[in-house]
Amino acid sequence: MKFLAIPFILFFLFFSCKVTSQNNNHELLTEMDPEKSISTNTADSENYKTLIEVMRASELEELLADDGPFTVFAPNDSAFEKLPRNKVAELLKPENRKELKDLMAYHIVAGNFSASKILKAMCRGNGTATFTTVQGKELIATMQGIDIVLSDSIGNSAKITSADANQCNGVIHEIDGVITPGNL
Repeated sequence: MKFLAIPFILFFLFFSCKVTSQNNNHELLTEMDPEKSISTNTADSENYKTLIEVMRASELEELLADDGPFTVFAPNDSAFEKLPRNKVAELLKPENRKELKDLMAYHIVAGNFSASKILKAMCRGNGTATFTTVQGKELIATMQGIDIVLSDSIGNSAKITSADANQCNGVIHEIDGVITPGNL
């Protein structure tokens, strides 16, 4: 019985994420050119004004223009607005550059991990997948209903709201929160 349940769960997870991805990706995918880099597409997008500002300040924009591949869990502007008041302005100060770089590098994983690959990793991990970020710390992916949710080591979480925006050097998954490698 256990062996029959596993293919059913895999089938459900794959297609539920695919449906969610198709329903939520329209705006994101129409703005992004798969022939351009992650860096170029985020700079050209209306959804990521804050993200590109902090990527430039942390000097990670150049990394995301390189060959990659990279997977970026990209907080949209609304996600940054959920941070404590003036937190982004504080992080943008020159004396906080290392903290800002650590924060933003925590949203990047080396390799191209589509939503399907994330789901497969979760199935192999009994419902949990662990990814090591460019920053060096681990990021946990789990399912909540039909959503892929990312969690950091201190309990913050963010849901993937638009998946699989393919770029010439990787993939972007839009998330609804900012995850942190430690206390922010």
